[in-house]
Amino acid sequence: MAQLTMIQAITDALAIELENDPNVLIFGEDVGKNGGVFRATQGLQEKFGEDRVFDTPLAESGIGGLAFGLALEGFRPVAEIQFFGFVFEVMDTVVAQAARTRYRMAGTRNLPIVFRSPFGGGVHTPELHSDNLEGLMAQSPGLKVVIPSNPYDAKGLLISAIRDNDPVVFLEHMKLYRSFRDEVPEEAYTVPIGKAAITKEGSDVSVITYGAMVREAIKAAETLEKEGISVEVIDLRTVAPLDIETIIASVEKTGRVVVVQEAQRQAGVGAMVMSEISERAVLSLEAPIGRVAAPDTVFPFGQAENIWLPNATDIENKVRETYHF
Repeated sequence: MAQLTMIQAITDALAIELENDPNVLIFGEDVGKNGGVFRATQGLQEKFGEDRVFDTPLAESGIGGLAFGLALEGFRPVAEIQFFGFVFEVMDTVVAQAARTRYRMAGTRNLPIVFRSPFGGGVHTPELHSDNLEGLMAQSPGLKVVIPSNPYDAKGLLISAIRDNDPVVFLEHMKLYRSFRDEVPEEAYTVPIGKAAITKEGSDVSVITYGAMVREAIKAAETLEKEGISVEVIDLRTVAPLDIETIIASVEKTGRVVVVQEAQRQAGVGAMVMSEISERAVLSLEAPIGRVAAPDTVFPFGQAENIWLPNATDIENKVRETYHF
């Protein structure tokens, strides 16, 4: 197996699917010759040609409209939104059109679009570049929302997303792009959409999270292990639809839960997880559900994000509070 960064795993998945299916097209701002802002599509235009991998004007609304039309005509577009904070420019296509098409057409048409986009804090980007907006997408029925936390999952989930017959929002945390490597098979493989992973098994407290917070949760779990607190870490991988079965099984096993998200506390994916646990497994709980999230403010500029973003220490403190309740 190759040792790949997450950005390399994503490029590998895109190349495999371009080779596998002539209906796969990749487009967005600067994704052609330049290979994208983060070089996720580097070399793909040279290999597969300008008809398969191409640049668009700087207009997310146009990118979305093109993806929607191509999907209706039988193509499998992979449309890159350069940074996910710019999704507001294409919300009509994503939420009001793509998400509703299967229902609107009584299940007679597929709409296999992947909206790829980087997001997430910790890299000191300007305004709108880091914003965690997955909650907006997860609230929209008809969309699948996928957020990998490691290179292996990124490749397998992206291949699954491209092969899926429904629209998938595929979010890639910028801090994870080149921060570590993982063993990734060279051949094609899939990771199922809608299935969470037990990243670390434990018996005392379940920490349920996704994206970059998975690595923070693992750091916290390693520290807490030295204190005799056994933490189980659940990586949601898909935030819509949620893998309720895996979540509840972990809660019933440990009896204590901390839900972690990088996004602001208000109306986030974490709140949805907490409500599902409250409805389905409240009698298994031995303590109130803990929550770690960013403050309900606009994402801050520059160095201020260091104190704004949740981290391993925040998770440790909340787990201790929950464990000793």
